[in-house]
Amino acid sequence: MRLSHTDIYAFKALAYLGTILPGTLASSDAIAGATGVPKPYLVRLLATLSGRGVLTSRKGISGGYALSRPALEIRLSTVMRSIDGPLAALSCSSLKWPKACAVQETCHARGRVWTRVRDAILAVLEEVSVADLVEDLRQGVDYSLCFEHLLRPTDLAHGHSNEVHAV
Repeated sequence: MRLSHTDIYAFKALAYLGTILPGTLASSDAIAGATGVPKPYLVRLLATLSGRGVLTSRKGISGGYALSRPALEIRLSTVMRSIDGPLAALSCSSLKWPKACAVQETCHARGRVWTRVRDAILAVLEEVSVADLVEDLRQGVDYSLCFEHLLRPTDLAHGHSNEVHAV
């Protein structure tokens, strides 16, 4: 599992939406202004999160976006699945998008590695909620700094693997 720009933009938008008063809506302009997320990108992201039930939205002059439930009830596992799809590395080990494999019942790697990795990632993401993102925002944490730390396959191709031995 790798984080993407989209994931970080979602964290920023959700943290901001977690700070608005319940029952109020924030416009995409207000969210973009508060988070620094480019508005064209943000609008697509908000539509995805609304379509997946993470946000509620209303169109029109008095429209906008809000969290669909209290921030404490929205788990990062739900957010990540809404944006990226399955949390599993392989479809044969996915809980939400299973695709059977002819050897999955006897495959050592599936049972001993990939389902355990999926379960570990899921367990951590289930422990963290949008309320935690809101707390970070209130403490002055800016997820924009995460952009400098995103791992890309091209990093390995350019010799960065000798500099850091990442797990």
